[in-house]
Amino acid sequence: MSPKSIDRPQVAAPARHLIPVQKDGKVKVWDLPIRLLHWGLAFGFAAAYFSYDIPGPWHEWLGYVVLSMVFIRLILGFAGSHYSRFSQFVRSPSQVRNYIHLVQRRRQPRYLGHNPLGGIMTLALLLMVALTCASGWLYTTDRFWGVAWVENLHAGLTWVTIAMISLHIVGVVVSSAHDHENLVTSMIHGYKRPLSGEEEGSNANGAKD
Repeated sequence: MSPKSIDRPQVAAPARHLIPVQKDGKVKVWDLPIRLLHWGLAFGFAAAYFSYDIPGPWHEWLGYVVLSMVFIRLILGFAGSHYSRFSQFVRSPSQVRNYIHLVQRRRQPRYLGHNPLGGIMTLALLLMVALTCASGWLYTTDRFWGVAWVENLHAGLTWVTIAMISLHIVGVVVSSAHDHENLVTSMIHGYKRPLSGEEEGSNANGAKD
């Protein structure tokens, strides 16, 4: 594939019925349920991690709460608002490769929803958090209580998840700097600046914004 073929693929502008509600020149991207789940998962996972050595059932209960939030997020991935659906941000391998080529050349387009790499990270984090919680629950059962490999599995999954969260934070910082848009605050109030005409035509192959 030549560089020219991945530089500026042309895609149609978003359909009118998919354009989010506007406010002060910005468009609504992340609705309240997604924002609550995002920060709930972030703080819930952190609270579960730091409560591990606290006496009482706090660590276990927090794990159940986090796992419940993952389950709700999966439901919203199929039945939620436009930008929360997996069909909106899960791209094909070829589309992801094209986006990576653009990132390497610092020419990646801006997305209203998750960019192709952000979509992969979203799925990966949901999977890792679910596996971490599931392994923790497994350790509480009569059959696996005190079993070393289950405890080690839970600890290992926890550290892999923490590493992925760190990578996610790096990605947010890099994307915020490149796009000149604070992605952290957009996940607080839910609004982002709309795509320009040029940006609409330069979202990587098959962009679904």
